[in-house]
Amino acid sequence: MHILTYWLIPAEPARSHFASVISDLAARFDAPIFEPHTTVYATAMGNEDGAAVLEQVVADCRTYSLRLSGVGYSDEFTKTAFVQFHPSKALSRLSANFREASSIKDEYKFNPHLSLIYKTLPPERKAEIANSVRLPFEEVIFDSAQAVISQANIKSREDVEA
Repeated sequence: MHILTYWLIPAEPARSHFASVISDLAARFDAPIFEPHTTVYATAMGNEDGAAVLEQVVADCRTYSLRLSGVGYSDEFTKTAFVQFHPSKALSRLSANFREASSIKDEYKFNPHLSLIYKTLPPERKAEIANSVRLPFEEVIFDSAQAVISQANIKSREDVEA
């Protein structure tokens, strides 16, 4: 089964910084490289054109700004180590707008974060990674968006690269 996700992409210089961190961690831990992003909404594939929904929803949008909350880690493969952002009413509304524009209106709990590595690792290694990440800014601007089709359950490097 495939899903349709809508991402916000960080503006420069944060985009390059996050891409460098992701690339460095991928090389150190034999993990996949992926585009730095924050998922705003995800839903089962319906009959809509994801690009058309994206264009419709973001037509009047501007840039978005998220304040950093910290760096954490989890048991989720796609949240091995991640940058957590403070909640944002504007982005919560954007997430709701994507839901309303989608043909399948799946529930999606918007949790603004940006993953840094996708890899199954022991908790102590994930904690080391999270504690080692240094961010040279307190706020990240997001200035572009993408619609992405992926497998519903991403659990491996092959899933990410597909």
